Amino acid sequence: MSAPVDYIERTRSQYDALGYPPYAWVKNDDPPAFTPLAKALDRAKVGLICSGGIYVRGQIAFHFKDDISYRKVPMRAPAHEIRINHFAYDLRDARQDPAVVFPGKTLAALTDAGAVGSVADHAYTFMGGIYSSRKVREKLAPALVAECVRDEVDVVVLVPV
Repeated sequence: MSAPVDYIERTRSQYDALGYPPYAWVKNDDPPAFTPLAKALDRAKVGLICSGGIYVRGQIAFHFKDDISYRKVPMRAPAHEIRINHFAYDLRDARQDPAVVFPGKTLAALTDAGAVGSVADHAYTFMGGIYSSRKVREKLAPALVAECVRDEVDVVVLVPV
């Protein structure tokens, strides 16, 4: 078994090595909004949002320093089509098995097994480690919410990296 990763120290070191100012951890004073699921999970449409820098062949790779763009990735994209670019984690395992950061096939299997009603056709991915929490709060998050509303998903699985 691997030793735990000290993510706070690792983040500090990575930002320092990239010449970024010290990472300012977000502190929210208000509790997050919560809406109970309005239907049983086996009848719900599930969406997927991942911050691991995932995209598919033919799309533009993510760049570094506050890239707040996102990609629309087919949920059932074959593994050989999935690409990953991110500065904040070791990409070897994710590139060997994209399911560790993009569980599209796992969600499809849950649908096939009847555990969830259906899965959205596309996932939304971005490159986490965005320094500006304001940009995430004011631009990226509302754009992702709008996509999920358009896709008529009932619940979203968030896969942070």
